[in-house]
Amino acid sequence: MLEALFSLIAATTLLLGSPGPAPLALAASGATFGIRKSSRFLIGILLGLSVAIVGATAGLAALLVAWPEARFAVQLCGALYIGYIAIKIATAPVLDQSQSAASQAPSLLDGFIFNLLNPKAYAAFFAIFSQFLLPIEKSGLSYIATGLVCLMVAAVVDFIWLCLGGILRPVFYKPKQARMIRVCFALLMIIAVLAVFLRESV
Repeated sequence: MLEALFSLIAATTLLLGSPGPAPLALAASGATFGIRKSSRFLIGILLGLSVAIVGATAGLAALLVAWPEARFAVQLCGALYIGYIAIKIATAPVLDQSQSAASQAPSLLDGFIFNLLNPKAYAAFFAIFSQFLLPIEKSGLSYIATGLVCLMVAAVVDFIWLCLGGILRPVFYKPKQARMIRVCFALLMIIAVLAVFLRESV
């Protein structure tokens, strides 16, 4: 059981902690708006991830594989929304230490929709549930326990990404450096999305 748990934690960390759209968005938000003001965005992302876990458990990923048209539509909506968040981060005004940027920070709803429309999340959990399901006798409890472990790992990994962005925050009071870093984060988010599409088409 312990070996299965460690394997699950390692797989979840690698799948969800690699630089994809959500981790990059969290890092960019933490760098732009600060950790505290980005906490609602983080909570929204985790709530969206919870839906992805339930969806993967219910076989939504398999359903999307069976109907490629629906899968592409979900991917396209997700890509467009991620693009919207990327633009929002790239075009945020330079911070003034005497002003609050709370009104500009991505909201809880932004985070929720972000991961709700993120096909990578569904694919990742479908892979986890098919390969790293915890060996518990009752099938239902096995899926629930696996999902909870994944959610806890995701919370830790996503918070780390947010903190890494927060470390860069002092740089964001310098106009040139701030704009360069924001644009780089936004481009990396878009590249991550394009990479998913390219892998799907190969």
